[in-house]
Amino acid sequence: MSFEVFEKLEAKVQQAIDTITLLQMEIEELKEQNNTLKNEVSQASGNHEALARENQHLKEEQHVWQERLRALLGKMEEV
Repeated sequence: MSFEVFEKLEAKVQQAIDTITLLQMEIEELKEQNNTLKNEVSQASGNHEALARENQHLKEEQHVWQERLRALLGKMEEV
């Protein structure tokens, strides 16, 4: 009878080992995915900053052109 109990215990231990192994593999996969996502977020953040700078530059350029256009329109009205 104790041999049967030992076999059941051994089976449960083996099942626990298998489960732990699978969970460790899953953890490694999730760590890799996490690192990949961190890199993507970092790149997206850099892209966002670059786009924000470009947007600001274009707004300033638009403002300059608007001022030039207003000046030209003002001169035309004077004529």
